[in-house]
Amino acid sequence: MGPQRRWVHREVMLAMRAYEMMVIFNGSLDESTVAGVINRVTAQVAEAGGNVAKVDKMGRQRFAYEIDHMTEGFYVVFEIEAEPGALDNVERNLRLADEVVRHKTIRLPDTEAHRRGLLGAEPAAAG
Repeated sequence: MGPQRRWVHREVMLAMRAYEMMVIFNGSLDESTVAGVINRVTAQVAEAGGNVAKVDKMGRQRFAYEIDHMTEGFYVVFEIEAEPGALDNVERNLRLADEVVRHKTIRLPDTEAHRRGLLGAEPAAAG
């Protein structure tokens, strides 16, 4: 008889990542409608196990070129902490939302995330 195999169950904990998501809303919307969509996005991120660390409302700004027959939009930037793949449903809902003109999500490099105070404590310096 050969050596016995034992299966070891290991839990894999996905690391939290820092993301920045910019959303451009239709410029003709009033602030209460934009606030409602911001609350909806925040709730969806929390439902996915993430955390919205900061919401920066940049206000109405003029586009460099016309988009969908619009010349201005309401810009909002979210700083988010979430596991990889947690924002997939949020992005899907933003693509389908009539209030959203454009959106873009990027993963922040760890050094930039720590500089902004995201992801907890500073990493140990190499060297």
